[in-house]
Amino acid sequence: MNRRRTDKMTQGRYANIIVDISHEKVDRPFQYKIPDELQGKLEEGMCVQVPFGMGNHLRQGYVVEITDRAEFPDEKQKLIAGIVNGNMPVEADAIRLAAWMKEHYGSTMIAALKTVLPVKQAMKPKEKKKITRLLTVEETRGVLGECLRKHQNAKVRVLEELCKEQVLPYELVTGKLNVAAATLKSLQTQGVISIETESYYRNPVKLQTAKEAGLDLSPEQAKIRDRVLSDYDENRRRTYLIRGITGSGKTEVYLSLIEGMIKRGKQCIVLIPEIALTYQTLLRFYKRFGDRVSVMNSTLSAGEKFDQCERAKKGEIDVIIGPRSALFVPFPNLGMIIIDEEHEPSYKSESMPRYHARETAEYLAEIKSASLVLGSATPSLEAYDRAKKGKYELFTLNRRLTGGSLATVSVIDLRQELRSGNRSIFSRRLQELIEDRMAKKEQTMLFLNRRGYAGFVSCRSCGYVMKCPHCDVSLSQHIGQAGQIKGRMVCHYCGYETVQPPKCPSCGSPYLLGFKAGTQQIEEQLYRRFPKVKVLRMDGDTTRTKDSYEKILTAFAQGEADVLVGTQMIVKGHDFPNVTLVGVLAADLSLNDSDYRAGERTFQLLTQAAGRAGRGQKPGEVIIQTYRPDHYSIIRAASQDYEAFYEEEILYREIGAYPPASHMMAILITAMQEEKGDALARKIADLAGKAGNAAIIGPAKASIGKINDIYRFVLYCKSTDYGQLTQIKDKIEQYLFPLALKEENVQFDFDPIDSF
Repeated sequence: MNRRRTDKMTQGRYANIIVDISHEKVDRPFQYKIPDELQGKLEEGMCVQVPFGMGNHLRQGYVVEITDRAEFPDEKQKLIAGIVNGNMPVEADAIRLAAWMKEHYGSTMIAALKTVLPVKQAMKPKEKKKITRLLTVEETRGVLGECLRKHQNAKVRVLEELCKEQVLPYELVTGKLNVAAATLKSLQTQGVISIETESYYRNPVKLQTAKEAGLDLSPEQAKIRDRVLSDYDENRRRTYLIRGITGSGKTEVYLSLIEGMIKRGKQCIVLIPEIALTYQTLLRFYKRFGDRVSVMNSTLSAGEKFDQCERAKKGEIDVIIGPRSALFVPFPNLGMIIIDEEHEPSYKSESMPRYHARETAEYLAEIKSASLVLGSATPSLEAYDRAKKGKYELFTLNRRLTGGSLATVSVIDLRQELRSGNRSIFSRRLQELIEDRMAKKEQTMLFLNRRGYAGFVSCRSCGYVMKCPHCDVSLSQHIGQAGQIKGRMVCHYCGYETVQPPKCPSCGSPYLLGFKAGTQQIEEQLYRRFPKVKVLRMDGDTTRTKDSYEKILTAFAQGEADVLVGTQMIVKGHDFPNVTLVGVLAADLSLNDSDYRAGERTFQLLTQAAGRAGRGQKPGEVIIQTYRPDHYSIIRAASQDYEAFYEEEILYREIGAYPPASHMMAILITAMQEEKGDALARKIADLAGKAGNAAIIGPAKASIGKINDIYRFVLYCKSTDYGQLTQIKDKIEQYLFPLALKEENVQFDFDPIDSF
């Protein structure tokens, strides 16, 4: 790919256009002639309408190049029908980024273009009106007296208020004072008032807090800030990895770096892994930089998203915070990208193109000549391996800023608990400590990596499991708002629902029961064991509304609950000084995943969970409950020894040729007919074996072989050379191009985070 930076062009007779059809057969630019009336008006990135195909149906597309070089004779060239008003143009850098994503991850160009557009549609600006008194108070009273004599009561109401205030909101006058627009128009004609309309931005940030100066940095923190900023000033653009234990002050380093970039006239993107972290993170940034900070995430309305992009383009904000999609906010003067908790799997897209925010940020930083800073207490093996090899610059923060030490961690063997007669979710030691914290008015967090009453319905007599007829997965019991079982079963993949039968369909046994192990059950068990306990629950079921995260976190921070029960979202980045106990209730649940990253994820989750305890002046304690106390991930997490975990885990990756020791490409083949899907998968495996020097595993049925009556097959290609995998991908795409498949589909995922 040509890496030369291209600027917008307005001269040229022809335009190369990507048509808005997500199909491999049309995944290339088509050339159109620019009509005379659009000469000089068209720019790269604009959305246009063009006649397409045999029937010349009008389709939308994006201009990716304007040129004087004709690809075929003028008489065969179709004319562009017009510019689509209201659609957001694609910046030249975004086109370049989309082309890289298409090549690097495998997707159609239009899918990549739509990914890099944070806002697709232009929105009308919000407007507000105000009424201003043009006369003096004495002159206004004179007009008021005349209106009283003529019994013009509506005018009287307005003028009485205008004698008190010179400017009034239009909505107040028409609403509360019940004054018609015609009445106000009359006063305007008389020269008594003026009515002005002004546009304003929809602002998703509604915080009222005073600005605060930054904290004094420790010598270790200051060293990181000074090195990164001096590199920037000397035109050295690098990627930096900060490995800092929980509570070591990584966020304060980010704030200091951003302050330095703002002084240099630059803008910054801060990526965070979960929407749940936005409120706490935003509050810290807002206290430092005021309303020059904004957010971009999926909870914003289309109008709010549009306005944040407009503010970014105009330089009215310096910092944008959000999950991976915030990476594409169009900052014209981008100086730095910061990715906090860079190890999180949510930085990998689950739809095409399956891009990783870390790799995409590296390329975007190259385009924009920006610096990239990664931070984590438990870096991904990919990032740490690159730092070890000198591709990233590594910084380490090993000291908690509060001066306190890391929490004391105890591992409880649940097998031993069972042998001693304890069948409760809570070990005896954890029960004692919860009681102790309640007596001391201190708080506890209980973490389980499952949502609600997660589980399945099975027969206790014959072992039969109730499955979805459309998907290769078990059905789960449906839970109502109050936590009661509704007697219905649901598939979490396709939405299929059915009534739970009274007897087993296989053997007729009445013992057809749900397996329950989730956050709702923990909450209920807490109330049974500790009748006076106050509990808040934070999981996918309790955080569905726009501000639910903020409400739960604020309530817990203000001491409205003794215990916060939750899934992964409660262990990531939150800072509650009064939390002195963290309980991990089933540490090995994530070890049971059929995924080569299971050990890494378990270590990261346990280390993050342990980091929530003792963040204030009071010492913290962590209880890890597990059936596998001898697993290296649990042993290393208990000692919070990342280096030892890395050295052990990287050996397994090297033996199995898994990332980062090798690269891997997963290929998912889906089909409406099982036989056709199997045949296509075998053909692709054969092509992959001949196309490049890579190890081919499969094809086989995917871990979930059928979803919504669509059959799924998968094969994996491994190679130490990423280029070999893209070569295989290109060969497969070339094979698929003329087939124009309708009932089958092929997707690529490079260095997958989750197995298909």
